[in-house]
Amino acid sequence: MSSNLSQKFDSERLKEMPMVDLAFEVLKSANTPYYYRDLMKEIAKYRGLSEAEINDVIAQVYTEINIDGRFACVGSNMWGLKRWYPVERSEDPVANAKRPRIINDDDDDDDDSYVDEEEETYSADEEDFDAFDEDREFEEGDDDEGVDEVIDDEDLDDEEAAEDELHDDDEDTDDSDDDDDQDDLK
Repeated sequence: MSSNLSQKFDSERLKEMPMVDLAFEVLKSANTPYYYRDLMKEIAKYRGLSEAEINDVIAQVYTEINIDGRFACVGSNMWGLKRWYPVERSEDPVANAKRPRIINDDDDDDDDSYVDEEEETYSADEEDFDAFDEDREFEEGDDDEGVDEVIDDEDLDDEEAAEDELHDDDEDTDDSDDDDDQDDLK
């Protein structure tokens, strides 16, 4: 079996080929299912893998074979090619029988009744709270309500400096009062 692949592919090509493709070629040339461990031994022989290298890739190759649509698990960890096995068909005549297609039109009628109800409950006479009142927007007199005077940064600095001076003057008078109090105690 192994000589068939050696004749078909050169050794360099076998070493570069993905292991899942190599497994496919092994099964295809053997034309018989393999136990997974035996299939891995064949792959290792073509690739020249050691036992430690086999153990490193065994799970990866199993996953790839399991996902690949070309392979079929025949049972008891035996793997073959899917094309060897016919597609399973159900023997149940009820499951395979053609049934007439029934269209249930009753659901559409229910939707129409809800639309009618919505149209009836809305009245054009009701006040529209989302409307924009253009006249109200531009009336005079409302502009300054609740708005404080705008102060420039320069003016703000001047005001802070004036407040600091007042505060310093208060402290100076307080200090002089303390001195007077101490003089009185002597």
